[in-house]
Amino acid sequence: MSVIQGEKKKKVGVLLLLSMLGLLILLPFAVTTTFASGEEEAVAEEGDGEPKMGKDVFYKEEGQFGPISSRPAPELVYPDDYGTYGDYQSRTILWIANQQHLYFGSFVLAVPMFVWVMELIGILKYGKDPKEGKKFDDLAHEMMKISLTAYSVTAILGGILIFTFLALYPGFFGYLASIFRPVMHLYALLFILESGVLYVYYYGWDAFNDGNGDWKWTHLGLCTLLNAVGIVLMVMANTWVSFMMSPAGVDEAGHFLGDIWKVMHNPLMVPIVIHRILGNMSFGGGVVAAYAAFRFLSATNQAEKAHYDWMSYIASFMAVMFLIPLPFAGYWLMREIYGYRQQMGITLMGGLLAWVFIMQATMIATLFITVNYYLMQAMGRIPGSERYHGAFKFILAILVISTISWLTPHTLVMTPAELKAMGGAQHPIVGNYGVMSAKNTAINTMITTTVATFLIYQRSNFNLKVPWAWKGNIFLVCLFALAELNILFLGIYGYFIPANVRIGLSVPQVASTLTCLFVGSTINAKMLKGAEPIGEIRWGQMSRRGAYALFMLAVAFTWTMAVMGYLRSSVRLHWHVNEILRDNSPWAFTNPLGYAGNINSLNVLLFWTMLLFVFWLASLYATKSPLAREAEARGEVVAASH
Repeated sequence: MSVIQGEKKKKVGVLLLLSMLGLLILLPFAVTTTFASGEEEAVAEEGDGEPKMGKDVFYKEEGQFGPISSRPAPELVYPDDYGTYGDYQSRTILWIANQQHLYFGSFVLAVPMFVWVMELIGILKYGKDPKEGKKFDDLAHEMMKISLTAYSVTAILGGILIFTFLALYPGFFGYLASIFRPVMHLYALLFILESGVLYVYYYGWDAFNDGNGDWKWTHLGLCTLLNAVGIVLMVMANTWVSFMMSPAGVDEAGHFLGDIWKVMHNPLMVPIVIHRILGNMSFGGGVVAAYAAFRFLSATNQAEKAHYDWMSYIASFMAVMFLIPLPFAGYWLMREIYGYRQQMGITLMGGLLAWVFIMQATMIATLFITVNYYLMQAMGRIPGSERYHGAFKFILAILVISTISWLTPHTLVMTPAELKAMGGAQHPIVGNYGVMSAKNTAINTMITTTVATFLIYQRSNFNLKVPWAWKGNIFLVCLFALAELNILFLGIYGYFIPANVRIGLSVPQVASTLTCLFVGSTINAKMLKGAEPIGEIRWGQMSRRGAYALFMLAVAFTWTMAVMGYLRSSVRLHWHVNEILRDNSPWAFTNPLGYAGNINSLNVLLFWTMLLFVFWLASLYATKSPLAREAEARGEVVAASH
């Protein structure tokens, strides 16, 4: 009888998994069908009954045309097409609503990806060591518990955002809705699907948990579907942002030309999506690490401290893993912006918004310094790490020098008298360090140094036993030294060649950095095979400074996201949709740096206030009542909770 039931469970699990895969396979067909429906809705016809054709505003060089399938972009008039709440800038209200929804949306997108990895590791480890497998499974469940509460907050903030659009920007929102109408219902249906999968996945955790059996693999399949739907939703949401920056699929008057794929797959869609995914993953890892630090600092016994110390390390590792390629994705995005409209790139990097990039550079430099500081503090719990403490001051010196170089502006903010006295906005000495040759050199040096710190962390608890260990050490030293020499040489060489040639030097610099990352990590891992541990890692004995560093890491991620959102929005200047729909409101101007900094700080404060409430709820859920503690002390079971 048990064999029959086991076979039935296996069949049901396989059927459920195949059904989920079928949904993923059918999704592109559903999208294609929805796209095609827009092509039949031409609203403007010529005299012979044929739909009037329009030339695509982006693909016009290729002569691509399409049927005009919507009204043109409206000429917005204040106050008819705008709303206000007293004397407050409508743009600022929308800014705050949008940023808060983005924060929580990014968090609930990233955490299920971490959960998928943790649950997979738990399944794979369960066969060899059930206790270790359950440890990772419990970690995945705890991460998901935080995400579940945040998901509800995300939905509430999404509703607030929609109402803010409708109340304050009805004309603008109406135009975007007319362009994206073919996929808006699909977007809503995907939200329903995501919610259903999320609740089945979370509340079915114990019901599906049979170690590494068929039901557990089916449960992991649910997480796969959850992440797939989340990524599709994120991509669709980002097409609105990228369309506003680089419209396509419409003509110069803003008519929709019947092909929604061209609207969504606009010139900046792919780099923005890649940059957003990496940013979300880094941000999500930082937030989970901050949650673990919060629980570590508030823990009342050594077992809890050990657990949350370990959890904070896992989360911070995943945050750093996605932080390292993030600057490269940012440079790729900037390159695509230059390719789309050179003036937009100049506005961002060398014009009106150049000083905002100094703010952004400050935050990213803070991220890398904080990551290295956390690893140094975390090594205090590892026996044998004392051998490497002498290297810390040199690592810190390299990071500080690189940060100073990266933060140096190309031009200075000065009064007319100061400009006249100096002969221009560029300082004759300082201005030489504000160009991209110096900045690319600085960021690649910081990333390479961070990789070296992590390799030191990995080996700090081991005595190497491979016979070629000394050769491996020499190879690693030479690898990092030659890579850094190449990065420095290319940075200096960039001063002697034209700017259009200099841009290409970033590719070999990045290649040097990635070589250190992949080759160095591979060699280090091979050297650690068969290594003898010096002692047990003292989980729970990390200094409080290390926990505070994780808070700093998470807040820096949050502030960086706020700055990047401000940059992406401000580069459109006085356009709602670049060169298509003009912003005719009284606040259609670029905010000064001080105001932008204040609003970004307010957004960070609001987000962390709400998130600390989410953390408190998660800790409240795990708190046992006095009755439960007394029963546990007597060896009784009051309630079973995961």
